[in-house]
Amino acid sequence: MAKICVIGSSSMDLVVTSARRPGAGETVLGDSFKTVPGGKGANQAVAAARLGANVSMIGRVGDDTFGTAILNNFKANGVNTQNVKPVTHLESGTAHIVLAEGDNSIVVVEAANREVTPAYVDEAAEVIQRADIVLIQQEIPEETVVRVSEICAQSGTPLLLNPAPARKVPDEVIDKAAYITPNEHEAEILFQGMTPAEALRKYPNKLFITEGSNGVRYFDGEQEIVVPTFKVEPVDTTGAGDTFNAAFAVALAEGKPLQDSIRFANRAASLSVTKFGAQGGMPTRDEVEESLK
Repeated sequence: MAKICVIGSSSMDLVVTSARRPGAGETVLGDSFKTVPGGKGANQAVAAARLGANVSMIGRVGDDTFGTAILNNFKANGVNTQNVKPVTHLESGTAHIVLAEGDNSIVVVEAANREVTPAYVDEAAEVIQRADIVLIQQEIPEETVVRVSEICAQSGTPLLLNPAPARKVPDEVIDKAAYITPNEHEAEILFQGMTPAEALRKYPNKLFITEGSNGVRYFDGEQEIVVPTFKVEPVDTTGAGDTFNAAFAVALAEGKPLQDSIRFANRAASLSVTKFGAQGGMPTRDEVEESLK
């Protein structure tokens, strides 16, 4: 089993579905409301575990009912929670999601996720160093992402940076990361002053720009390659990017070639949008492999 360490956010998603999203100052009637475990880090940890990896999560939750539910969900999905410790002075993180018109709008409240600090990840450095690959996102403090990149560089552990939500990333993190997976909007923020083609050429076999239904684009050192996605009828796109990153990490950790790893990740992501909830649609390993035949 591939050993994957995921460092990032855990939250409870508060999800409203509606025929359309409200404009500023407007009230609309919704169709349904649900609470489901989420957070980019937690989503990626659960997705990787369902795909057959041995997953250790490093994160924080509040000492509240949401925190208990998040921890129970990790355990139900086989994720190691030794380094997901509650904090008493902050509530659990939440994401407030509106599903409308075939897409989602999200407001994230970090709360306990702000306590995933450099000192906190230092306590779990051994877990990071033993991993086949480390997966990190940006719903935690920037200085923590920097510190994790340093730990990975020191131990030679590959780091997969999913730079979401979008914000500028320090050059030292980009240099130390083995793989970077922005979407088109995130790539514009990361590589200001460069076209996508220029950024891809600067980081061959390292930068992978996800383009939704158009697939994934990267530069292999000789030419630009687009790995197409799989066409499906989406039910809920929340968590598709997290599923992609988790599946990409699993495939890479298992030693699959780059194009095969992207194809595996694209297939997992496409399956994930056919069901409700960020984690609800995340496929198992058998489901992905069966659909690739």
